[in-house]
Amino acid sequence: MSSTASASSPRAGSTWFAKHIEIIVVTLLGLVSVATAYTSFQASLYDSQMASAYAVGQSYKTEAESMYLEANQQYVQDAQTLVKLYELNVEIQSGDAATAALAQAKADAIYTSSVSETFAAAIVAADEANAASPDSPYVSPQDDETYLAELFDPYNEQAAAAEEKIAAGDSFNALGDQLTLYTVLMALSLFLLGIAAVLKKFRMQILIVAVSMVIFTFAAVLTALVPFVALG
Repeated sequence: MSSTASASSPRAGSTWFAKHIEIIVVTLLGLVSVATAYTSFQASLYDSQMASAYAVGQSYKTEAESMYLEANQQYVQDAQTLVKLYELNVEIQSGDAATAALAQAKADAIYTSSVSETFAAAIVAADEANAASPDSPYVSPQDDETYLAELFDPYNEQAAAAEEKIAAGDSFNALGDQLTLYTVLMALSLFLLGIAAVLKKFRMQILIVAVSMVIFTFAAVLTALVPFVALG
């Protein structure tokens, strides 16, 4: 009797799965459908994040280029101003008092209207350095680090912010592409489950369901590793 009962157990198990295989497949279809919809939705959110990051990054980049052009224009103007001041300085040091006084008045006017405090400090520092070491290479006020920082630091900061946003957009794009791939794998799993639902052979149904679940599990695990993106 015991041998007969043990021999009938596998058939009983197989009969239970055979009776409920359609319910199992339908349940799995629902589960995979929800997971596929979630993955696809997250991929679309990442695409939105990517587009937003690229738009902001390009805006920052345009602003940075404008800042650079403005700073460079000021640099060129300062170079022209510096040449003019040197010419006036030669006249100031001339022996003619009237010429020197007029040149000094012009220099004072240029300092008031065209020379910033930082540039003026750079000119003084360069003059002192050149006077202290007349045989050394000429020190230009426009090589002063503080002066250059005042002109170009806003551009550098804005350019860095632009690169950061564009890099974030690249990252969002990569994650969105990954989720799109996982959506395709889950869709393949749905396709296999649909085939399993209409098959008549129980063993083929089990085999296809198993393959489908392996694909789905692989895609679901990888999807779970992608950071969640909330609405808004």
